[in-house]
Parts: sequence; structure tokens; C-alpha cells
Amino acid sequence: MDSKLLTVSPSPHIHQEQTISRIMYDVILAMLPAFAFSVYVFGLGALMVTLIAVLSAVLFEFLIAKYLLKREPDILDGSAVVTGMLLAFNVPSNLPWWLVVIGSFVAIGIGKMSFGGLGNNPFNPALVGRVFLLVSFPVQMTTWPVPFESRMTLTDVTTGATPLGFIKDGLKNGESLANLMQDVPRHIDFLLGTQPGSLGEISGLLLILGFLFLLIRKVITWHIPVIIIGTMFVFSGMLWYINPERFLDPTFQILTGGALLGAIFMATDYVTSPMTVRGVVIYSAGIGIITILIRVFGAYPEGISFAILIMNAFVPLLNKYFKPSRFGEKVKNG
Repeated sequence: MDSKLLTVSPSPHIHQEQTISRIMYDVILAMLPAFAFSVYVFGLGALMVTLIAVLSAVLFEFLIAKYLLKREPDILDGSAVVTGMLLAFNVPSNLPWWLVVIGSFVAIGIGKMSFGGLGNNPFNPALVGRVFLLVSFPVQMTTWPVPFESRMTLTDVTTGATPLGFIKDGLKNGESLANLMQDVPRHIDFLLGTQPGSLGEISGLLLILGFLFLLIRKVITWHIPVIIIGTMFVFSGMLWYINPERFLDPTFQILTGGALLGAIFMATDYVTSPMTVRGVVIYSAGIGIITILIRVFGAYPEGISFAILIMNAFVPLLNKYFKPSRFGEKVKNG
């Protein structure tokens, strides 16, 4: 009997034309408009940070797979490129090159390959690298170039605080929210991309365009991004309704601090998000609530990176306790 007639593999069993390579390259295509605009806004720095992040991520994955894990590297599937781009999207465009390399090493070496590579990592690798850099090098990671200034140089870049950081510091110093809001960009500016910040949060409109592209290509579904943003809107809206002189309005919360970037491109990672509908709802709502809690009561002004990593840790539990009924299993009534 031919032993190759039957192949047994663990679930989930997906029958469609999607491949890892196609998914990854679709994600890359979805990020290209925001990347191109970040180069237009921040200039040479954005281009160099992204190139260094991508090349170092690919290199580290190749070296670790070949010489430590002793297996054939599969760097052409695009996953290392996606990790490098997402890492670049989460850092300032003036971040020193050696810090970008360190971030890529942590993202690939610790966040991904230490667990066995693609499909085995419990946490989003790019966020592991980003949070490591933020905790270890807070000054460099919170020094933001001002858009459209010093675009053709990597040195002597004019810097400024992000709107969330500026408001958080002002409130801590006893200033009124109304006065602080007069010195930050308008809501429409966050959509168009004229405020200081990381590469990937510069234009909300282009991130939404990438989201629509991923929906059309059926790479992701709407559930996780919409639930995250919806939860943030409702929770921050409640706080704003209670005390509008102390808390930011919900639209401002959604358009700032990388909320759209995290909800669309990082929380939707197949490996680190739940497999069931109930699990997705709890996971996504948790990210939205924790993000606002960190922004309002925590030390950091943005919060969504920590929120996604925290909820990544709960995904195995959500998958275990919210399993769908097995095929043919008798469902108990009452």
C-alpha cells in the first residue's frame, strides 16, 4: 500500500488558494502607500530606517535558520520583510541605524525564531522589537522629527512631541485641555498626515486604504480592527462625556498614537490572534480597553503596542476555552 495516500496533519485545515507568500506580499502592498507618504513627509530618514529594518530582519532570519536551527531558510515567503516594515512603521524616522538593527534582531531572534519561526510565535515580532527599544532607549524612541523639515538629511533634524505626548505632559503640569488642544493639529490633519509621529502613523487615510485592500484580497476580516476601534471609541467617549475638560474626545483617540496601525496591521496577525468568534471579540475589546487605560492612567501616551502584546498572551487561553463544537458533537441544550 502506498503510504502517501493519506496525509494526517493538525487543524485548522484551510482549503483555498491563499499561500503564506501571497498573504505576506499582499500585506506589503497594503503598507506601500503609507510608506511612500512617510518618505515624502520625513524624507531620507524614513527610507533609510525602513531599508535597514527590512534588510537586517531578513539577514537575521537567514542566519538563525541556517546556523542555529539547522534548517533551510525560507526568507522568500515575505514574513521577515513584513516584520521589518512593521518595525520601521513603529519607530521615528531619525532613529540611529544601530538601534534599528538591534530592534530587528530582537523582533526576529527573540520574538519569532526563538519559538521556532513563523507560525509558532505567541507575540507579534515587530511589537516585541518595538517595545524592547521603547523600554531600553526611551529618549531615542520618543524623539520625533517634525514633518516636512530636514527631509534631505539624517542629522540636525527638527524634533517635536507627538500630540498625545504633548497633551499628556501638559495635563500633568496642570494645563487645561482646552488650551492644549489649540496647539495640536486638527482631526483632519491626522487623516492627511501632518503631525509628528512614527512612520506608520503619519496618515490615517492611507492606513485605511491599506485596510480596504486587505479586505478586498480577503487577507483579513473586518472584525478585529472594527472591534478595537469601536471599543476605543465607546470607552474614551464615556470618559469624555463624563469630563470633557480632562479626557480627549474619542475621534482624537482613534486618529492618534498608532491606533489604526496597530488595529489593522498588527492585531490581525494570524498567529497571535484568536481562531474563534468569541475569542476575537474578547481579544479585540481587550486591546481597545487596555489602550485607553494606558493612555489615560499609564506612563506612556500611546498604549496600543502594550495592549496588543498583553492580549497576545491571552490568545492560547481564548483558543482553549472558546473552542467551536466538534463536527458531529452533540450540543447540550439548557
